[in-house]
Amino acid sequence: MPRYHPFLTVGSTSMNTHRSGAGRYDIYGFVTMPWHFQQYQLPITLAQDTHDVDANCDGPDLDFVYSDVDSYQNEIAELYSYTEYSEFQSNVKAFEDQMELYDLPPNWQKQDSASQRSIVMKLIDQLEVSNRTLRMQAARCILYLAQGCWAEVQSDEEQHQNTRDNVIVLYELGVFSSFIDLLNMEIESACSPDIVAVKITNVTLVDSTDIRVILSVLYIITETIRDEREKASEDYKDLAESFVQEINSPLPDGELLAVKLLGMITRFCSGAAPQFPMKKVVLLLWKVSLLGLGGMDVLKNLKNEYRLKVGLDPITEDTLEVTKCMRASSPPATATDILENQYPKRNFKRSLMKQRFLDEPEQIDMEMSGNEGSGNANNSGGNNGGSNGEEELLQYYRPFDDPSSSASTTATANPNNQPSLTAPLAAVPPVQITARLPWTPKVRQKDIDQFLDISRNKFIGYSLIGDHESLAGLPQPIHEGFKTLQRHMYMSLADMQIKKEEDIARNPISTHEDEIKLTPAEILYQAILPNLPQYMIALLKVLLAASPTSKSKTESINIMADVLPKKMPLTATQSTKLTVDMGRHKEIIVKAVSAIILLYLKHFKINHVYQFEFMSQHLVFANCIPLVLKFFNQTITEYVNTKNNIPLLDFPSCVIGEQPDLSGDSFVYGADMSDKPYSWRNVFSCINLLRILNKLIKWKHSRVMMLVVFKSAPILKKTLKVRHAMMQLYVLKLLKMQTKYLGRQWRKSNMKTMSAIYSKVRHRLNDDWAFGNDLESRPWDFQAEECTLRACVDRFNLRRYPEATQKCGAGGGSGNNGGGGTAAQNAENSQQSNMNAGNGYGGNNGGADSNGYGGNNGGGGGGGGNNSGNNQQQQQQLNDYGVEGGFPSDEILTHSDFAFFGHSGWWDRKVELTDYFKANYAVWLEEEVYNSQTDWDAL
Repeated sequence: MPRYHPFLTVGSTSMNTHRSGAGRYDIYGFVTMPWHFQQYQLPITLAQDTHDVDANCDGPDLDFVYSDVDSYQNEIAELYSYTEYSEFQSNVKAFEDQMELYDLPPNWQKQDSASQRSIVMKLIDQLEVSNRTLRMQAARCILYLAQGCWAEVQSDEEQHQNTRDNVIVLYELGVFSSFIDLLNMEIESACSPDIVAVKITNVTLVDSTDIRVILSVLYIITETIRDEREKASEDYKDLAESFVQEINSPLPDGELLAVKLLGMITRFCSGAAPQFPMKKVVLLLWKVSLLGLGGMDVLKNLKNEYRLKVGLDPITEDTLEVTKCMRASSPPATATDILENQYPKRNFKRSLMKQRFLDEPEQIDMEMSGNEGSGNANNSGGNNGGSNGEEELLQYYRPFDDPSSSASTTATANPNNQPSLTAPLAAVPPVQITARLPWTPKVRQKDIDQFLDISRNKFIGYSLIGDHESLAGLPQPIHEGFKTLQRHMYMSLADMQIKKEEDIARNPISTHEDEIKLTPAEILYQAILPNLPQYMIALLKVLLAASPTSKSKTESINIMADVLPKKMPLTATQSTKLTVDMGRHKEIIVKAVSAIILLYLKHFKINHVYQFEFMSQHLVFANCIPLVLKFFNQTITEYVNTKNNIPLLDFPSCVIGEQPDLSGDSFVYGADMSDKPYSWRNVFSCINLLRILNKLIKWKHSRVMMLVVFKSAPILKKTLKVRHAMMQLYVLKLLKMQTKYLGRQWRKSNMKTMSAIYSKVRHRLNDDWAFGNDLESRPWDFQAEECTLRACVDRFNLRRYPEATQKCGAGGGSGNNGGGGTAAQNAENSQQSNMNAGNGYGGNNGGADSNGYGGNNGGGGGGGGNNSGNNQQQQQQLNDYGVEGGFPSDEILTHSDFAFFGHSGWWDRKVELTDYFKANYAVWLEEEVYNSQTDWDAL
């Protein structure tokens, strides 16, 4: 009898077994081993399953190593556009003119240390003069010093060393603070009524000349200090700590530098300042946030530190480290491959299809037609082994090789593990199976409770609410299953934080709340909270405009303002250079924006899960999920391999040494200079966006349904063609979330992908992701889930940050950032419309939902309209009583929310009673107080 993998019975229920909870019950009611525990039974694919086979996809894995940033040289080179080439000479001329005024030789390296510091002090004084020309000349001199005095050197290493030495002098003398003041002046002048009144239609490189100089100096100082701090340089040790404290502290005007840069992005997207150079702004924001908050190492240490503080074990498995041991998978098949496999060419005889499985197993390739003798020899036992061999193909999973094992020796001698056609099949040494998956299985407390509840109802006929341990009356196999589940139970830091919030909400007076520790993430969250919806919308607008799939005619903002020259190119070489520069410009923006969003999400989630959820909801309301799917709806392999780079024009190569004439040959030569078959920043951007999508969707049924509604499965399957283990892992996670909703036919046709999920993604015990039996996937629960989460987040914000929450909830904001609440509400309505537009949910429900989620959007039934009318009536009553605005989210408030406001400092709020309320006070007192009966037992 052939062996069957659990995936081969997807959607079917055996006659004598019943799946429930963590295991299978046989006809006698005893539990058998859960299929999730069958880590020793490896994926087996039948020979006729050729839907996912792709025999023409061999290729090397990408040797991309995911990290916080690219190399220092590349990060500095990406600051400048190729059209800024002429401005480098302006910096040299400004320096020479300035040195001539000081009666000094125009050579920085010939000056001693005291003279250099004296020159810098004079330049700082000149930055404060009222004459704009003199001020910007001094700024250009400082930029030339920060660039490493490239006109005086002969090599890139010498220029880098000069930059390293000069940044120490510049920062110690206060250049960074002086340039922050210059940036404030530029922002004020750019947003002044005179400038705003004269709308700039055709923005070019010239319009942002001065602000680009300022941002370049700030960026070079920030990136150099970050790089030296990462290298643990002794010269930069004290300086780096001082710099981190400075960027995590408010500026003299009370704003954080990161908030100021976010405000610049918001003004740019609103059209108030179209001349802002977006690429330099988002790059500086990224590096300031990375240095202020910390990168991957800091995140890992913080997570373990916070877990130990609340009594949890530290994390031992790091995703980045585990994925380094994984090998990339072969991508799914194309339509051509499927047809070729179904209709093989004539005279090409083979009884078994050779399948390169979508995980990384070594497999035995049994070419029966070429090894008839060996086949007969093996099948001489009389057990019909030949027919069984033709029906199935055994796959071996071996991602982690033991160097001491014979399997490792075999792999070294024959990497592809393919037997010779001339040697007998019996001569091939047997492959030893490594019975270990890359991740330790996990289970949540909720899943254990569900398992116990089902077991109690089945065997005893009762349920114990809130009892997590009682096993009285249950058979021994249930005890063993319970112990196994407990052994793999994982309690996350977020679970502990949510539990603490529930205790505070339930007992607000008696429950003690810990003191809020002002970590860098906490400081940043408090600073961006009043205008967080606007910031998220602005970042996503920039990301959309930089997406390669976006159409120029539909762009609402022009992110090319700091690339386009005043005079358009005339020659073919200039046009080619500009085309490459524009593509490079977009890629850099996508890289920076995706890194910013991911960094904020990860730090907020560790600091407090509701901070993360607040940011996540506004990203979802602003249509982040379809935006990321739109980004991946392209030929992603081409995007990863595209190199919009001309190394001869990268800084500092473009200014050091003799410069060759640019021609078609030099472009080709420049493209061949890189030894990498991929673009580092494009792979980095793709992984960031996939990680963002995973964070937004994980454990959220309503958002998983958005993946299904937007038909993301084929888009994500195309992304699997990129041969990089980490990227494929996050794609497989996204596919696993929605597999149960895609139907039996999809699972049957994508067995290769299913097996890859089984072997690469962490197992969640009790998770029926491959069967679609989840009772929690009822569509009418989705809206309540989002609303409940929103109410919890608003309650958290209102208790801890009442003033900032009132600004955010009322949509007011401050200064030029006002009106963001309306934008956020529109985005939320748009997101709701998208959900209602696809309420068929993959064909499960067909037609509009009778519960009428979207009465306001016309997508629901009568119930939605009634609810909408009730909400309007309640809001009108609130307005009549003088309670107008101020609540964080009026459309989803419940009675418990109104009751909770009394514990959040709202009693101290001075409320002006309206004349209407005063005139009808007696009526209100009679109806709401005297005639109102309160069921205290129910409360």
